[in-house]
Amino acid sequence: MISGAEIMVKCLQNEGVSHLFGYPGAAICPFYDYITKTDIKHILVRQEQNAAHMASGYARASGKPGVCVATSGPGATNLITGIATAYMDSIPLIAITGQVNSWLLGRDVFQEADITGACQPFTKHSYLVKDAANLPRIFKEAFHIATTGRPGPVLIDVPTDIQLQEVESFHYPAKADIIGYKPRTQGHPMQIKKALQAIKEAERPIICCGGGVVLAGAREEMIAFARNSGIPVAATMMGIGVMPMDSPYYLGMIGSHGRTSANKAMSEADLVILCGARVGDRAVAAPESLAEKAKIIHIDIDPAEIGKNMTAHIPIVGDIRLVLSELAAKVENNVSQDWIDRVFGLKAKYPPRGEAREDCVEPRVFIRDLSAMMKEDAILTADVGQNQIWAARNFNVKEGRFLTSGGLGTMGYSVPAAIGAKIAKPHRQVVAVCGDGSFQMCMCELGTLIQNGVDIKIIIMENQRLGMVREFQDRLYGCRHIGTVLEHGNPDFVKLAESYGIEAARAENNAQAKELAQHMLQSNKAFILVCSVDPEIPSI
Repeated sequence: MISGAEIMVKCLQNEGVSHLFGYPGAAICPFYDYITKTDIKHILVRQEQNAAHMASGYARASGKPGVCVATSGPGATNLITGIATAYMDSIPLIAITGQVNSWLLGRDVFQEADITGACQPFTKHSYLVKDAANLPRIFKEAFHIATTGRPGPVLIDVPTDIQLQEVESFHYPAKADIIGYKPRTQGHPMQIKKALQAIKEAERPIICCGGGVVLAGAREEMIAFARNSGIPVAATMMGIGVMPMDSPYYLGMIGSHGRTSANKAMSEADLVILCGARVGDRAVAAPESLAEKAKIIHIDIDPAEIGKNMTAHIPIVGDIRLVLSELAAKVENNVSQDWIDRVFGLKAKYPPRGEAREDCVEPRVFIRDLSAMMKEDAILTADVGQNQIWAARNFNVKEGRFLTSGGLGTMGYSVPAAIGAKIAKPHRQVVAVCGDGSFQMCMCELGTLIQNGVDIKIIIMENQRLGMVREFQDRLYGCRHIGTVLEHGNPDFVKLAESYGIEAARAENNAQAKELAQHMLQSNKAFILVCSVDPEIPSI
């Protein structure tokens, strides 16, 4: 005989899971008890939302699904923001929650919450387990759903009595066979032929590289497609890192906080090749206006995304890596030199902004200095707000990764995501960039960091403001500031770090920041660098 809790653990072992991020409670204790009998390492977080963010960072750095765990009621509901964050950015996640005994469901007993119902809008699928005998099938399906097609989170809610229920034997399925779930991977040959013809006829083509290219591991295929076609490339925020910033084909990030040169090139193009991009409002403000002026080729593994926000004249459903590989092999370089001169003339016309200062740290200059110091395969996690834009526009991702919350825009993401990424890739440099507002949403995880010996580096841009919201108030609300001033409320971040036993320092200008960053990157322990930033410095 074998219990449901032991089956759950064996399922994880069969999937090769080495780390769990979670916070225990009574309703999930049977499962936790069996974890002690395995080599699976449990990372105790300080708040459940951060368990999902750590699992997200782990998944994005490792290429494997991240697993987070919480108990019933408030433990499960605290996971919701992290699950929604992963859903919006298509991150493969398995969220396991404990639940009250199945015979008590619907009675509003202690710590009961309908977590499967609450998470339905932002999970690929969710399960409420009613029989321990179904657990092997459910876990196999969950991992399959989370990692195939367009990746995303899957929730498994397991009542306490189901964890304790005993069944005769355990058998883990070799594969998942789900009726109606067959993601298409190969692009349709006729659509690819149409795309190649459209590229051949275009006079002003541009490639828009989205997060789907990153998720598919299609970096080399994208570079080959750009090189073979000669078409310039712009990126959404989630597509940053596919093309090196110094690539001769790369124009920069598009969108409301993107590069002027990249936005102008998009607006002037007569052919836009969307690769794994959602066409969100922050990336393309007027999608239908763009579709009226240019022919749109939209490549995505999720057919629901094609045509959702912008008309697609040539839709191609398939794995972006396979489609790009086929396009790269067959495409011809017919791009007009006038168009190349035009778009890269725009790039030269609008150089990166910011000059080093002696009275404070100019963050845009500092991020460029930091980028030059970091290793080729370094991972940078950026939080949400001005710090995110400073990092996205100025950090040069070489062979590493740029991780941020793009779709949901979740403050407090960077530090837990950096912890997860470092656990996945312990030999890589991992640096988190955050604002003083976003850091205070996750600073409790300094305890997790120090308890597990995770030597990430954290940079806090302290301008004593919720800077991005303040910019909106300046621009749209007559400079009437409310709820955006942190002054006289911030802790001394250096002393806070030291109270955890973490080395920390403060930089008052760019020269100090550069020197301290060099020291920080040479350290083999966690480090927090606080940068004093003028609140008047804009995001772009």
